[in-house]
Amino acid sequence: MTQDRSITVSRVIDASAQDIFEVLSNPERHADLDGSGFVRSDDRSDRITATGQVFTMNMEGEHMGGEYKTDNHVVGYDENHLLAWKTAPAGTEPPGWQWVWELTAQGNDATTVNLTYDWSAVTDEAILSKVSFPLVTEEQLEDSLGNLASAVAG
Repeated sequence: MTQDRSITVSRVIDASAQDIFEVLSNPERHADLDGSGFVRSDDRSDRITATGQVFTMNMEGEHMGGEYKTDNHVVGYDENHLLAWKTAPAGTEPPGWQWVWELTAQGNDATTVNLTYDWSAVTDEAILSKVSFPLVTEEQLEDSLGNLASAVAG
């Protein structure tokens, strides 16, 4: 479903919410999950365990002139249910976009996963003129869900 300033995709994955959360909360796995092709690797591999944590990712994209790093500020954490972070260029405060993963168990071995890319809080005109939102497409988000399904199956 595409909205004005956010995109949400959903998929039922044949795995427990616990197994899915185990993958999502490990930044080392994020490059495997990324459907956009921007994420290269994690820079700090501490598992996400609470709001307030920051994890850094190595990225690459023409929109940033090649290689760059992002700091990801965890703003939502509910084990096996929710993981959300706001992304910022490394060393800066988040300018307003975030990623939200919501997990709803459908029994013991199936989970509905919603992935939302939300840029509705971006208000900086310089960023809005530089970055053509949405930077990640609905199809790329769906690819991320497919990658997640493969990651928990293997």
